[in-house]
Amino acid sequence: MQVGMSDIGSTPIRGESGLGRNGQRTRRVAGRLIDIVGYLDWVAMSLLCPLHDSHKLINTISTMNVMTTIPQPIVCSTVHMNRYSHLLTSLSASSSLSHVKQIHAQILRSGLDRSNSLIIKLVLSACTLYSPSFDYALSVFYQMHNPEPHLSNKLLRELSRSIKPEKALLAYAKMREQGFIVDSFSLPPLLKASTRISALSEGMELHGFASKMDFVSDPFVQTGLVAMYSACGHIEDARLMFDKMPERDIVAWNIMIDGYCGSGLYHSVLPLIEEMKRSNVKPDEKIFSTVVSACGRAGNLDFGKAFHEFITENEVMVDYNLQCALVIMYAGCGSMDMATNMFKNLSPKNIVVSTAMITGYSKAGQIEAARLIFDQMTEKDLICWSAMISRYADGVQPQKALQLFDKMLTSGVKPDQVTMLSVISACASLGALDNAITIQSYIDENRFSGVLPVNNALIDMYAKCGELDRARQVFAQMHKRNVITWSSMIGAYAVHGDASNALDLFHEMKSQKVEPNSVTFVGLLYACSHAGLVEEGRKIFASMVNDYNITPKREHYGCMVDLYGRANLLKEALEVIEQMPMAPNVVIWGSLMAACRIYNEVELGEFAAKQVLELDPCHDGAHIFLSNIYAKERKWENVGEIRKLMQNKGVVKQRGCSRIEQDGEIHEFLTADKTHARVNEIYEKLDAVVSELEVAGYTPNMSCVLVDLDEEEKTKALLWHSEKLALCFGLLRQKRGSCIRIIKNLRVCEDCHNFMKLASKVYGVQIIVRDRTRFHRYEDGVCSCKDYW
Repeated sequence: MQVGMSDIGSTPIRGESGLGRNGQRTRRVAGRLIDIVGYLDWVAMSLLCPLHDSHKLINTISTMNVMTTIPQPIVCSTVHMNRYSHLLTSLSASSSLSHVKQIHAQILRSGLDRSNSLIIKLVLSACTLYSPSFDYALSVFYQMHNPEPHLSNKLLRELSRSIKPEKALLAYAKMREQGFIVDSFSLPPLLKASTRISALSEGMELHGFASKMDFVSDPFVQTGLVAMYSACGHIEDARLMFDKMPERDIVAWNIMIDGYCGSGLYHSVLPLIEEMKRSNVKPDEKIFSTVVSACGRAGNLDFGKAFHEFITENEVMVDYNLQCALVIMYAGCGSMDMATNMFKNLSPKNIVVSTAMITGYSKAGQIEAARLIFDQMTEKDLICWSAMISRYADGVQPQKALQLFDKMLTSGVKPDQVTMLSVISACASLGALDNAITIQSYIDENRFSGVLPVNNALIDMYAKCGELDRARQVFAQMHKRNVITWSSMIGAYAVHGDASNALDLFHEMKSQKVEPNSVTFVGLLYACSHAGLVEEGRKIFASMVNDYNITPKREHYGCMVDLYGRANLLKEALEVIEQMPMAPNVVIWGSLMAACRIYNEVELGEFAAKQVLELDPCHDGAHIFLSNIYAKERKWENVGEIRKLMQNKGVVKQRGCSRIEQDGEIHEFLTADKTHARVNEIYEKLDAVVSELEVAGYTPNMSCVLVDLDEEEKTKALLWHSEKLALCFGLLRQKRGSCIRIIKNLRVCEDCHNFMKLASKVYGVQIIVRDRTRFHRYEDGVCSCKDYW
């Protein structure tokens, strides 16, 4: 049926009785208009032209020149209007996808599915849920009948600022395919989406479309193009578009300046700000904050200082935000004196700036200053808690990291993955099994057990706590593994001296089609080195280069030097050093030096020690090594010279330190320590243990005491080593069949090694000692290292 304007008012509408003349005319006009435009958006029309203004409504329809066929006209009534209003309200209150779908079903049953304004509201509701369903929203949108551009653009805007901006570009492609209208207002949100995901090809296609449709002269489109090219790293194209803009507002200037900062082109920033001032556009504080923040992120202290001077010279008003940005920049660049001076004058001191100061102090090694800032904060969020915990974990105070983690939980702050990784790292550093088990329980209870990086860290943690079985268990229960997982488990076997299982796991890794990386090969070479598998180590090194095209790093060459050195192949070890494509470092020369000490190779050892001292004049190990060489040869004069040289340089021998965990508490012992609360019991136990071990064949190895002392003093110096004190403390509580775990900061000496073997047999306990390089598992008089360490 074709309907013309002459038909309006010719058909009576039922239910008009009781209305006044004007009311009846209004109802007739409204009812007839809905007959005419029912399949269009009649609700939107009623909003444009209220029903009481019938002349205005008729004129509106006349100007639309409506002359069309009505497929299935919607009959307008108060019921429909109420239903429409109710559905709009329901959509606004919807909180789940199932609720949105229920409303969609009501729309279909009510015959209101041709109301594009209602359908677009449904689409937007699906996009803005707590757990948005973009696929459902787009499927509904694609079924709309020629949605008006202003409605489509609402969706594009919503998608462009959502967590999945790429969906805006997907919608655009479908709109073009289905012939939906795209106007100049569609382009800014699409360009914003391209900017957010650095989609250069899509952004360039939009640029071409804008040029073709003559939209490129729109200032919002131009600004969007500048932002897109900047975000995609095409700063020259961004500048070309920027220079073509006839009028540039503060936003465009800010984007261009930010683009230069993001590309590291700081030398272009100040000239651009000068040009901005000549263009009579006054830079605002946001621009200055943007530049300062960029300097902080890049760690560019020189430009940061220069820009600060520019701000001062141009008498720019330094507001609170700019003050904060300057403090964060100086702290991020490690200029803590400047950061501290500005921080003192900052009021109030917000969480972000305080956290930046904590991080800055921590990186500068001023952990106590960082803690002072932390304790002064009245409010603490997860980020600042995590920052402080990670600094303790990464430093030499892992115990404080765990204590702070407990305080964080007590305060009601829930950790995230980053926090948990720091806490796991702290447990690994401590080697404290009780703490490690507690942390894993927390992980399981709080749904971190399915997080891949957390599981990888747990493998490393248990390995460093001496619990290889638990590390294996974590590995076995993982449903998903990556190269880090396999490398962590191989490394765990390596530090425990289990080369056989390390190599078997590597073969299994290859069978699973997992490509090894450089870290994998460090673990394999380390395993071969500590097991004396020279030929296997050579093959693995060759395979790394030839089969996997991995360029060896210093770590790999260091492992080869260690491999040959431990096997008394000192000539081959020296050849590796001489043929390295990069200069050997202290660690590599130190490995050769240690091998020379084991095999009493004086001349080569002295050469290696001097190489170490050239690289690190204050290296305590090299000084001690030379002193020990001379002591073994009883050249006490030379020993005295070395000691005097150390004294003049301020070099102090690192003191032996051992830790043992008991009932969740860490007990620490230094060599000849007399500070423990149970010191008398410990030394009494030591005397008793020595007496029992002597019956079993123990004789103190005086060659391990390389200082000029009488025999009695040498005996005390030897028996009061920190790991012996820790063992005796453990024996005060432990029973037969139990396990004593000790962490030592230095390499276990030969005398302590024999002492532990005999103690494990005499007292029927398992003793696990982690020294500086590996684990020793003593059981029934035998060590897992097979005396090869």
